[in-house]
Amino acid sequence: MGVLGQSIKRREDPRLITGEAKYLDDLQMAGMAHAAILRSPFAHAKIKSIKTERAAALPGVIGVFTGKDFMELNPLPCAWAAGGVENHLNTPRCLEPDRVTHTGMGVAVVVAQDRYTAEDALALIEVDWEPLPVVTNAKKATEAGAPQLHENAPKNIECEWQCGDAAATDAALKSADVVIKQQIINQRLIPTAMEPRGCVARYDSAADEYTVWATAQAPHVMRLITTAFVFGIPETKMRVISPQVGGGFGAKIYLYPEYVLVIALSKKIGRAVKWMETRRENYVATTHGRDHITEVEIGAKKDGSITGLRVHTYANMGGILSTIAPGIPTTLYGRLLSGPYKIPHIYCHVLNVYTNTGMVDAYRGAGRPEATYVLERAMDWVADALGMDPVQVRRKNFIPSNEFPYTPADNILAGLAYDSGDYTKTLDKALAMLDYKDFREEQAAARKQGKYLGVGFSSYIELCGVAPSAWIGLPNQGWGAGLWESANIRMHLTGKVVVTTGSQSHGQGHETTMAQIVADQLGIPVDDVIVQHSDTLGTPFGYGSYGSRSGAVGGIAVYRAAERIKEKAKRLAAHMLEANVQDLIYEDGKVMVKGVPAKAKTIQEIALQSAVGYSLPQGMEPFLDETSYYDPPNCTYPFGTHICIVEVDAQTGKTKILRYIAVDDVGNVINPMIVDGQVHGGIAQGVAQALYEGAVYDDNGQLVSGSLMDYAVPTAAMLPSYETARTVTPSPVNPLGVKGAGETGTIASTPAVVNAVMDALKPFGVKHIDMPLTPEKVWRAMHTNGGMS
Repeated sequence: MGVLGQSIKRREDPRLITGEAKYLDDLQMAGMAHAAILRSPFAHAKIKSIKTERAAALPGVIGVFTGKDFMELNPLPCAWAAGGVENHLNTPRCLEPDRVTHTGMGVAVVVAQDRYTAEDALALIEVDWEPLPVVTNAKKATEAGAPQLHENAPKNIECEWQCGDAAATDAALKSADVVIKQQIINQRLIPTAMEPRGCVARYDSAADEYTVWATAQAPHVMRLITTAFVFGIPETKMRVISPQVGGGFGAKIYLYPEYVLVIALSKKIGRAVKWMETRRENYVATTHGRDHITEVEIGAKKDGSITGLRVHTYANMGGILSTIAPGIPTTLYGRLLSGPYKIPHIYCHVLNVYTNTGMVDAYRGAGRPEATYVLERAMDWVADALGMDPVQVRRKNFIPSNEFPYTPADNILAGLAYDSGDYTKTLDKALAMLDYKDFREEQAAARKQGKYLGVGFSSYIELCGVAPSAWIGLPNQGWGAGLWESANIRMHLTGKVVVTTGSQSHGQGHETTMAQIVADQLGIPVDDVIVQHSDTLGTPFGYGSYGSRSGAVGGIAVYRAAERIKEKAKRLAAHMLEANVQDLIYEDGKVMVKGVPAKAKTIQEIALQSAVGYSLPQGMEPFLDETSYYDPPNCTYPFGTHICIVEVDAQTGKTKILRYIAVDDVGNVINPMIVDGQVHGGIAQGVAQALYEGAVYDDNGQLVSGSLMDYAVPTAAMLPSYETARTVTPSPVNPLGVKGAGETGTIASTPAVVNAVMDALKPFGVKHIDMPLTPEKVWRAMHTNGGMS
C-alpha cells in the first residue's frame, strides 16, 4: 500500500487540462449585476468632489456609489503589525472617500446590468482632484522635505524594527581582516497570476446572511476579518467559497477593498454582484512584492570565516498597508539572515516606509528570498575580496550537521532553532552533478576565445509553516491570530473516506498529497479518499495556504486525524474480535491480533459496524469521524544548493542560461512529481526576477510597467531545462518528517543566476549590477569601468 513517496499523478489535473475546472469568472447567476471601479489616475491627491449623475443616468446602470456611501464600514484591518515595536498603521477602505496615496485606488463604483455598461459609465463620472506631491523611493521618503503621506507616520515610517546585537556586530566587523560594504536593490515584482482577482457576493435578506465567492488563498481568514473587523457581524453570517483559483503566489491571501465593496453592494442593491479585475487593474491594485533598498556590511577573516553581518533595509510598503505587509520585511526577512551559515554576530535594522506606490506584501518566498539574496551576494563578495573560491567560503561557514537543532546568533530567530540540516551534502551533490573542476577549466579556455561563461552558487535555508502560534502571534511576532491548521476525516459505511481541510489548494496538489497521507495511514486505496477544501461552510476553520505550510502543518493535521481514526478502529475491533485492545495492531488496512493475522477485521468492516451502531463498546459513539487542530512546536527549515551556468554575450549583453542544477532537501517527500513541479515553477519565478521582471514607477507615481507589454514575464523558451535532485534530512518537528517545498526554487534561484552573471563579468571588473540584469545593463557594465555600483 505504501503510497507516501510515490509519484502519483495529480487528481486535480483532468478537470484543469480539459477545461472543466470552474473559476470565479465562470460563475453565473440569474439577475446578477456587474461592478466596475473608477480608480485614481493620481498617486497622491485629495478628492474635492465626485459627480455621478451622468453615469447614473446611463441606461442599464443600477447604481453609482462613492466612498461616502460606505462610511458605516470600518477600514480594512492590518492582521500582522511588526512585533515588539510601535506601528503606524494606515489601511484602505472599500472606496477612498477623500484622499488617495497611490494610483489605482478605488474612488467610485458603477453597478450595471452587464460589465460593458458598467465600464462605459465610469467615463461619465467627474472627479475634481487636488494633486499632491509624490515620493516613490523608500529611502528618499524618509529624508527631510519628502512629501508626508500619513499624519500618524512621521518621515513616512510605518515602523522601525531591529533584531540581533548591534554592539556585538560592530565589534565583529572591526575584528575582521576584510569588510565589504554594498548597497543592493531587491526590485519590486508583480505576481501576475494567470487568473486576476475577482469576487461575487449574494445577500440573503431573509436570513441576513452573505455568500461570497472570491479568488482567495485563505477563505476562512477572509471571512473572519471581513465579518469581525469590517462589517461588525458574526462569522456565522457569511460563507466564503474559493472556486478553482488560477495561481496566487501570495497575492490572493489578503482581504482587498474590492471584496468588501462587492459584499456591501450585494446588500445595498439586493442582487448578486460580480467584479472581475482586468490585467491593468491587477497590476495597479493587486499587491506587489519585494522592493527593498539594502545597505549590507559583512566582515571576514583571511581564512574566509565570517565574523559579522550588518544589514539596514528600507522596505517599501506602498501608499497604504495590505493585510500582512509589516511582518514580511521584519520577521520573515531579518530573522532569516543567518541562512545556512554559522555567523557569530548579526544585526538587522529595517524601516518599513510608506511611498506613493501600490501595496507591497508577501510574494512567493516572502522575505526569505530577500534575505537569501543579501547573504548569497555577500558570500561571493567575501570570496572575491579574499581571492577564494566561492564554494570554499560557503563550505567554511556552513553550520555543521552535528550542531542541530541550531540556534542562530544573537537570538535573531527569537527563540526558535533550525530543526535539522546537512548543508554540505546538498552542496557536494550539486557539485558532482556539475563537475566543477571541469567547468572552471572550460571557463578559462572560453575566456581566451572571447566567450564569457559564469557559474553562480546559492546555498539557502527556508522557514516553512510559520509557527507555532505562540511564536508568530501577537505576544511575540505580532501576527493577529494563530497559525495552526485543521483537518476532519469521515469514513463512511461503504469504506470511502472524505477529508476536509482548512488548507486551500490553488495549484499545489492538496487533493492528491493529502489523499496519499490518508491512504498510507489507513491502508486503503488512494481512489477511496476524497479531499474537500475551500468552503467555510463545509470545512473546519483553517488559515489557508501560503508560506509552504500545507504539508508541514495542514498535512500533519490530516495525519493526526487519521491516527485518531485508527485508534478508534482498534477499540471497536477489540470489541468485534473479543480481544484486548493492547493485543491488537493496525497494519495494511486491518486490525489484527499480534501474531495471529487470521484473526483480523478490515477497516471497511470496522467502518460499517461503526456506522450502523448495532454493536458498539459501552460508551463509544457511532461513526468514524475525527478532527485534528495541529499547532506545530516549531517551523521547519528546508535547505539546498542551486548552481547556475550562464554565457554572457559581450556584443549584446544578453545572458543565456546553459545549465541549472537544483539540489534541495525538503525532508521526507510525499509525492516527488509534485515537489519537482513546485521546484520548477519556483525557479522560473526566481530566474525571472534575476533577468527580466521589474515593476517601475516614474517620479509622478505612474506605473510605467503597467501591462504585459511592459512587464517582462518570461516565456518557456527563455528558461532552461532544470536538473533536479534531492537529499533527505527528515524534520524532527512532525511525525511525517516533511518540511516544505513550495518556495525553495524562488528563494534559491535569484542569487544563483546573479552570481553566475557576475562571475562571467569578472574579466571586465564588474562587481555588482542591480536586478533585473537586462542586456542593456549588462552591456553598459561590460563596456564601462567595472567596480561596485
